[in-house]
Formats: sequence, C-alpha cells, structure tokens
Amino acid sequence: MSRPGRDDSPDRLYTLTQGRSRSDTDTFDLVTLVVAESDPSPGMQSEHAAILRMCRSPTAVVEIAAELGLPGSIVRIMLADLLDTGRISARHPRTERAADRLPDPDILEQVLVGLRNL
Repeated sequence: MSRPGRDDSPDRLYTLTQGRSRSDTDTFDLVTLVVAESDPSPGMQSEHAAILRMCRSPTAVVEIAAELGLPGSIVRIMLADLLDTGRISARHPRTERAADRLPDPDILEQVLVGLRNL
C-alpha cells in the first residue's frame, strides 16, 4: 500500500525543497496557522500555488501537509520559502497569556490586608 509522502520519489522531494533538508526558521510547527497574502502567480511551483489556494483562510500546517500528501518537514521548508517572499503570514493559535490568568492585583492586595488583620 502506498503512503502519501513516504513513497514519493526522493528526486521529487529534493526538487520541492531545492535540496534542503530543513527550514532556516522555527516559525512553523504542525499547528501553526498559515494565511495566503497573495494569489498564485504564473510559473510558480505547483505545490506553492496549491498552498496559496488552500490558505485563503487560516489553515494549519498539518492540514496543508495532509492535503498535499507530503511530509510535514517538506511542507515547512516550502512554507518558509513563501514566508520569505511575503506570500503568506503565519501565526500560532491564540493561547491565553499568563498575565491574563493571574488574579487582579487589587484583589490580591485586599486578601493580603485581610490576612494581616487576622
């Protein structure tokens, strides 16, 4: 049984990444959301064009890899190329900031005053 990305010709994967085995950036992990900032242009590598069409709305790296049938490492290299040329933007899903989880300083001060009064 053939597995996407695993049984691809090494020559094809080498061509897609221009011989690179890893990205120069740590911007992308599997849950990074990617958004296209431009439309595909004529003569563009077909996988790059497919990524731009896919990412008209925020799309996770893992979804892009699955749709293209390519390993995540290869997709991250191609995304780095698109990011370097300004064709995409990337952001991590929003997580709650640590400062937003802390209690209100006024409440903490009131508790401290209350404890001192005991």
